[in-house]
Amino acid sequence: MATIYQINKGVSKPIVFKGLKAQYIAYLAVGLVLLLLSFAILYISGLSLLIVLPLIGLLGSVLFITTFRLSHRFGEHGLMKYIAKKGLPKYIRFSSRRIFTRLKYHDYQ
Repeated sequence: MATIYQINKGVSKPIVFKGLKAQYIAYLAVGLVLLLLSFAILYISGLSLLIVLPLIGLLGSVLFITTFRLSHRFGEHGLMKYIAKKGLPKYIRFSSRRIFTRLKYHDYQ
């Protein structure tokens, strides 16, 4: 008798939830938790609900818009590559060629 194996076709695909890809799901989740905590802190501190609700609503809208925009613009690994590329120097300046001329005389074993 032949055994039938099911093939998992989504092994190397990134996680996608409602259009958000990979790490942006975590960014949105952390942002929502921080918004919830800030709402609780502002409300408990005695600030009026007429001030707290619009503020949290505005910050939540900004969070959603920026997270979806970053996810759409950079994709799965693009944001990390973009940040890493900004950390590279534009050029490297050497005052002498001594570094390169000594390379052939060293024995690297």
